[in-house]
Amino acid sequence: QVQLVESGGDLVQAGGSLRLTCAASGRRFSINNMGWYRQAPGAQRELVATITKSGSTNYADSVQGRFTISRDNAKNTVYLQMDSLKPEDTAVYYCNVDVVEFDYWRAMNYWGKGTLVTVSA
Repeated sequence: QVQLVESGGDLVQAGGSLRLTCAASGRRFSINNMGWYRQAPGAQRELVATITKSGSTNYADSVQGRFTISRDNAKNTVYLQMDSLKPEDTAVYYCNVDVVEFDYWRAMNYWGKGTLVTVSA
């Protein structure tokens, strides 16, 4: 099984920046796609950004140009640099990964527990 630990959520003023980190750990696994999703109060969870193992990225229109997703394959870690934050970016941000677990030869998808980002006006 793979564990995901997110960090970096905080309270920030509009226009500010935050960097989220998600580190994966476990036995004998390889990560394919990694991504960040978010869920605002009363709303459905939505995609923020994804990144493939080779580094191809995809962003929601609402964050394009303001957020940057990156990863360090050697550290099994994915980052989300968030700049020019807006109050509407307030949400719990969740890390999501697609992995292959070699002990079981299975493909799995895992979610982190989330980290809260609050942007004040």
